[in-house]
Order: sequence, then C-alpha cells, then structure tokens
Amino acid sequence: MMSSTWYDAVVVGAGFGGLATALELTRRGARVALCETLNYPGGCASTFRREGHAFEAGATLFSGFEPHQLFGRWIREHSMAVTVDWLDPVVELRTPELRLPVHRDRARFIDSLCALPGAPVSGIRRLFALQARVAGALWPLFDDPDLLPPLDVKALLRHAGRAFQYAQLLRWMGRPLGAVLEHLGLSGFTPLRTYLDALCQITVQCSAGEAESLFALAAMDYYWRGTGHVRGGIGRLAEALTRAVEAGGGTVLLANRVKSLTRVPGGWSVSSRKGELRARHVVANLLPRGVTRLLGQPPEQLPRLGALSERIEEGWGAAMLYLVVRAPEHENGSAHHLELVRNTGAPFIEGNHLFMSISGAADEGRAPAGHRTVTVSTHVPLKALARMTSEDQGHYLSGIQTRMHQGLEQLAPEWMAGLTHTMTASPRTYQRFTQREGGAVGGVPRRAGLANYRNLGPMQVLDGLWLVGDSVFPGQSTLATAVGGVRTAASIAARS
Repeated sequence: MMSSTWYDAVVVGAGFGGLATALELTRRGARVALCETLNYPGGCASTFRREGHAFEAGATLFSGFEPHQLFGRWIREHSMAVTVDWLDPVVELRTPELRLPVHRDRARFIDSLCALPGAPVSGIRRLFALQARVAGALWPLFDDPDLLPPLDVKALLRHAGRAFQYAQLLRWMGRPLGAVLEHLGLSGFTPLRTYLDALCQITVQCSAGEAESLFALAAMDYYWRGTGHVRGGIGRLAEALTRAVEAGGGTVLLANRVKSLTRVPGGWSVSSRKGELRARHVVANLLPRGVTRLLGQPPEQLPRLGALSERIEEGWGAAMLYLVVRAPEHENGSAHHLELVRNTGAPFIEGNHLFMSISGAADEGRAPAGHRTVTVSTHVPLKALARMTSEDQGHYLSGIQTRMHQGLEQLAPEWMAGLTHTMTASPRTYQRFTQREGGAVGGVPRRAGLANYRNLGPMQVLDGLWLVGDSVFPGQSTLATAVGGVRTAASIAARS
C-alpha cells in the first residue's frame, strides 16, 4: 500500500488527455502521479491484446506527427522509439457507387473530386478555398498550444496580429456546414456530400448537414495535418508517453483503479486500489459522469457536469468488430484505413457507416505472419440504448453487427475472403477495453450553434479539480485531447 504522499497533481486516467497533462506538468517541475485502471495506457486510443493478437481499441487515424506538431515534437524531444508510416491514400471512401481515395496531396484529392461525373467544379473549388482559410486560421492553435487559453500577453498580441484571419470566420460561426454547401450549390452532389457526412461523423460526431461549420471546415483538413499510422499500434505512442512521464520524475500507476475523490484541507484525497494519494490538484481524464461517480454526487449537484453529460448522451456508443484476416494476394504490405457506406441516403450509423483500420505487414507482433488485425467501428445512439432492456439491447446490437459483416463483405471483399478470427464488442465491451463510461465515443457532438464557443479553455469543475478529454475544449481527436491536457497543465502551473 502507498503512503498518503502529497503530490502537486494526481491525474486520473491515462488516455491522451491525461498523458499530456502529466507530461507537461513534469516538464514544468511538478510532482505528479498518473493513475490508470487498465494495465496499459491510451484509453480510447490504445492497443490491447487478446488471444495472441494486438488490436487498436478504436478504428481511427491519428494526426499531429509532423516535426513541428505536438506529437512530432514529443517524439523528437524525448527520443521516443515511435515510427510513423505516412500512408497514401490516407483513407479510402467506398460506397456501392464510388471509390474515392483521399490522397496525401490535398490538391490531388480536390482534382479527383472535380473529375467525378457531374461535379460542380466551381462550387467545389470555392468550398475548399473557404475551407483552407478556416483551417489556416484554426489549425495553428493545435500546432502551437500556447495560442490557446490560458493566454499570456505574448499570446494576446499574436492573436491581435491574426485578427483579420479570425474576422473572415464570423459569417459562418454558429451555422451548419449544410448551409455552406447550400450557399455554394453543392447540396445535391452526392459524392461530396457522402465524403463530408462520413468525415464529420468520425470527427465532429454528427452529419455534415448539422455540424457546426467552423469545426467541420477545420476537420476537413484532418487528413493533411500530420496524419499517419503508428507502426505497431497507437499504444506504442501511449507507452512512450508513460515512459517520458516517468523519465521526467512522474509516478505512473497502471492497474490502479481510483475509487473516490474527497476534498481535504489543502487539496484532494484520491482513494485508489493501491492506496491513498493526496494532491493540490486532481485532473480527471474521464467523462463527466465518471467524475460525479468518484465524487459520490449526482450530476444535478454539479450543473456544469450535468449539462455536459446531457450533451454527451445525445451522442454515440461504439459497436465494434475485431478481426484477424489473411492478407490478400499482391497486397502492398501497407496499413490501410477504409471508410465504408452501404446506403448514402440513410444515416451514417448502426452498421450503415463503418470505419475500418487494418494493420500493416511492418506491425510486428500484432498478427501471425501473412495476417493482419482489423478494427471496425460504427456509431450507436446512446439514447436508443438507454431506452432498451438488456434483452432488447442484445437483439439490437446483434442486428447491427450482422449489418457490419454484410457491409464488409460488400465493400471490402478482398479483406473478408481471408477472415480467420472474429471478436464482437458492444458499447459495454468497449467500456471494458477502454474504461470509457457507457462505451461512449467522441465526446460532445458538435452540432451547429454558438454554444460550441462558450467554454474555450481548461475546465475547472471544483477548486483544484479539472476535467480533460474529448468532452471538453478543444474537442474530439487524440491530438485535441492532448492539446487540452497541455493547456490544463499550464493553468495548474499558473495557480501553483
């Protein structure tokens, strides 16, 4: 058992928000303990092992790996043994009518859209010109987190110099991307609309028609912002970050479930499986309901968390397939990411829309020789699940996983021909793999509205208790949660 040692901060949860907070605090000289329930780090962006195979917990791509970006800088500065493979295409969208590779070269991708039959070329080019302006204004905030709150005088002056760029965004603030498409005469061009609906569903967690336009337009740059495949699985990066925290003097406690949080004079008492820790600050890399559970309080007693929980419950759980397949003949050995849509006229959920991540030949240890591990995900409405009995949930999810198999057979037959092993996962199973409350994914859906801009900095729930992760600004992606962790650490350091 551990003694009740005082720390400057205890971080609860070793997802990327927690890892980034812990790493930045150690860099600033703080005494930090990082607690994780699982025996591996990464949370939703982890790599776990079952029956001798290594799977990505979630099917997704990761950005921020260019040398000037956050993950790229960390890999270099901490001499991390992390290799990033740059894929081309980065992802391929497939429907019954369309094969659309998303190339690393942005201009080449735009040209391929314009070359499609019936393409409204002028409208497409105007859309991507607008999109480039939005991305050019907002992505530097991720590349240089010092531009995000808390802001010092230097950061305020830098923002003042960018005022003209920001002013160009005001027209579309609070409006849906669907309104932008309508304005440009693009609503009826199915290939573009399908691409944007698919992209928005996995980045801002809703369809293009309802997505907050600035968030969605910035997210459209995701594939061209240092996006790559971590060789061996994203868990390699999570493990490297835990080692960097330890090298900086931090304490990492895996397989150490936190049971409760209690206020004490001077800070907080953290009750964990391995004993009590005391800290001036606690950083919870959890969903809001996880925080209220640890506090032993109902959400209504903490209105900010209660309201945030309600917004998350308007979002999604994950139904998953974890597969092992023999690689197709003449396949080039690269990792692959496929986005599959069976019916472009139906909602991109419940097995109609699939994201499929396939390991590469260089991902040693993830599958037997000549085989690949595959993670496939689809969104499931949390509210629909909450209304069902356990028996009804079972039937409902079984139907979704049947549709997932059908979609894979229809749109990725070359990979399904060599299927050797299948493991299914409901949102409840996904929760076990990631410790994610209710199996929720993606945080708050960024549907259009000015409410998206109300809380643009670190979130202090109670004095000395902070929330990080994809449910708070800057939002949904591994990079975004890490950036949020860095800025939360800056806020804590400013109060110490």
